[in-house]
Amino acid sequence: MRFEKWQALGNDYVIVERDAVPWELTPERVRLICAPHFGLGSDGVLLLSHPRDGEHVAELRIFNPDGSEAELSGNGAREAALYLRRAGWTDADEFSIRTVAGDIRPRITSATSCAIGIGRARTSSDDYPSGNADGIGALEAGGREWRFRHIWVGNPQCVIEVGDEVEHLDLTAIGPGIEHHELFPNRTNVSFTRVDGSTVRARIYERGVGETMSSGTGACGAAVAAVLDGARSPISVRLDGGELEVAVDGELEVTLTGPAEPVFAGELSGELLARLERLDT
Repeated sequence: MRFEKWQALGNDYVIVERDAVPWELTPERVRLICAPHFGLGSDGVLLLSHPRDGEHVAELRIFNPDGSEAELSGNGAREAALYLRRAGWTDADEFSIRTVAGDIRPRITSATSCAIGIGRARTSSDDYPSGNADGIGALEAGGREWRFRHIWVGNPQCVIEVGDEVEHLDLTAIGPGIEHHELFPNRTNVSFTRVDGSTVRARIYERGVGETMSSGTGACGAAVAAVLDGARSPISVRLDGGELEVAVDGELEVTLTGPAEPVFAGELSGELLARLERLDT
């Protein structure tokens, strides 16, 4: 079974094509593939399938390392788009990919970068059913109260502006209580931010992953929250792994631009394939 491993600002995914996978990609199999010592070690798996219509280049499913399925990943989407171009699925600079969250439109800007039209952000969604229209709320986690804004960008984001404290927070202690808070029935991603004009420093606690070096949709959520609070688009979002640019228009349509590149390609060994096969029994 052939695979490629890609990374975007340190956010790494294993990419596989559905036609090459000999069994269903179950949560148990995803966890083993992503395992750092027993598998390939990654922040998730991107599964690409040929579309069932003529409108899309591919269908993309995104799996977290805990085996859960994510609606969307901004970094993963860029990796998938550039992989599709390199692998010959399309020779177009702009095309459409179907995801669980809906259609996304990549625009290739170089051999190792692209812009992704994420769609329209919202401040209310079923992922925060008790929230107000502006998405602003408060919760308790890690022994203190946090004021946040809920942003939906294909998946749920909880954005918390903390100023200079952003560099010192222990996300591993705080993040789980927010991710699994009763306000968010589908769990949530969490971004802790400091806003300085059109620059946002963000640290991300990603749903199903934990603290991560980079998150594309986390950057989008942080940028939308900053724009709603008066910052001017485009927003430069500085993450532990590097910087992403997020443009947010007056209708909250979001475009994410940044790099992605391959790390290595290979084939799973017969021994690992056998272990993955046995997980079905």
